[in-house]
Amino acid sequence: MPAALGAVVLLLVVLGLVTFAVYVHRKLLGWMQGRHGPTHTGPYGLLQTIADTVKLLQKEDVIPAQVDRPLFRLAPIIAFAPSFVVLAVIPFAPGLTFADVGVGLLFYLAVASVTTLGVIAGGWAANNKWSLIGALRSAAQMVSYEVPLALSALAVVLMAGSLNLNAIVEAQARSVWFVIPQALGFVIFLIAALAELNRTPFDLTEAESELVAGYLTEYSGVRFAFFMLGEYVYLFAMGALIATLYFGGWLPPHPALAFVPGIVWFLIKALFFAVLPFWLQATFPRARVDQLMGLAWKGLIPLAMVNLVLTAALKTWL
Repeated sequence: MPAALGAVVLLLVVLGLVTFAVYVHRKLLGWMQGRHGPTHTGPYGLLQTIADTVKLLQKEDVIPAQVDRPLFRLAPIIAFAPSFVVLAVIPFAPGLTFADVGVGLLFYLAVASVTTLGVIAGGWAANNKWSLIGALRSAAQMVSYEVPLALSALAVVLMAGSLNLNAIVEAQARSVWFVIPQALGFVIFLIAALAELNRTPFDLTEAESELVAGYLTEYSGVRFAFFMLGEYVYLFAMGALIATLYFGGWLPPHPALAFVPGIVWFLIKALFFAVLPFWLQATFPRARVDQLMGLAWKGLIPLAMVNLVLTAALKTWL
């Protein structure tokens, strides 16, 4: 019962963060592009996201006649559920982990990859060539960037000597934040994470100018909302993972600041990296698909392997 209650509390907190993230997304883009963003619904437009959510939930749930109905209904759940499940292994503060798994990092990477199946299922079930093309292109992107993502994370595992996320944070408490010795790995991880999250300049998943919203073409109402919800939850989850692997998790930047609760430091770091993709969206244009795949296979993967070999050598010799 306590575990179920904790899961419900976590889900409510995550939904609140998603609401906050959508609002910040609009306001930040508006500010950077010389616009106001939401202003009328509630003070400073704070209720605009809630109003949009209510409107989206009230929309008719249209299911085209020729789709694979069971798979069409299941695909949004497959895409969303992993984004919530991976939060179970994130250490928010000392002793505040819903599932302290010994192979927490491996669990995160394995469960997160299930979202790719949801994307493929959504495109295939729609029985629409544009949806299928969009799904296959999205899957190719996500699978490609999972390789440098995992390789750069593996270098952190070598330094910490453990796959447990709590142990990785504690290893940084005994030395330095891993972003310092793993600066190259961090850059690779961040770029790969942006591609995994389908954020600009790697937002080819939707690419509405080319594929009519990709695999989402036939979805509406609540099912469309599930896909979007998963995307925003992953922003926080990936920000939390970056904070854990490279920025000391709940650790303060200086021992003199240890009086601030660890969860506060963790949320500051995680929310910063959750909001960073919004800033990049207003800065960079969308990359072409050939540029995207070439960057992964010809650039990031070789660099990640070099970083891994250098880390192993330094770990052996020092």
